[in-house]
Formats: sequence, structure tokens, C-alpha cells
Amino acid sequence: MERIEKEVVVNNSQGLHARPAALFVQIAQGFDSSVKLEKDGRIVDGKSIIAVLSLGISKGVKVRLIIEGEDAKEAFSRLKNFLEKNA
Repeated sequence: MERIEKEVVVNNSQGLHARPAALFVQIAQGFDSSVKLEKDGRIVDGKSIIAVLSLGISKGVKVRLIIEGEDAKEAFSRLKNFLEKNA
């Protein structure tokens, strides 16, 4: 089983609030791998909208993306691109 753990800067103008958080969770749920987000030492389930929103991630914030599973590479690539794109 593969594990990828890297820091990513959130570039979305709204950060991960409401709609962007929902889209992030929707992408994460499309993969079998576990998806976790870490901010300021707090690690939450990246497949839970409530958990993601609880981190209060705004634009320019660094988060650690932790993905573990058979499709970790593809999941990491898709989620990293989503977080880093300036929408």
C-alpha cells in the first residue's frame, strides 16, 4: 500500500470553505485511498465535509495532504491540483 504525505499551499480564492470544500470532498470520495488533511497539528478525514470545514482553511495556507491506499498517486495528483489551482 502506498502512502504520500506532502505540504500543499491552498490557492483557491475562497480557501476551503463551502463550495470548494464540497468539491474537494467529492473528489476525495472518488478514490479508495484514505484522504487526510492536516493543519496546525490537527488531522481530519478529507472525505468529510464537516471535518474539512472545521479546519478553517483560507487562501495561502499550507496544509499537509496525507493519502494512503492503492490509488494514492492518482488521488494525490488530483487533490493537489485542485488545492493549488487559483479559482
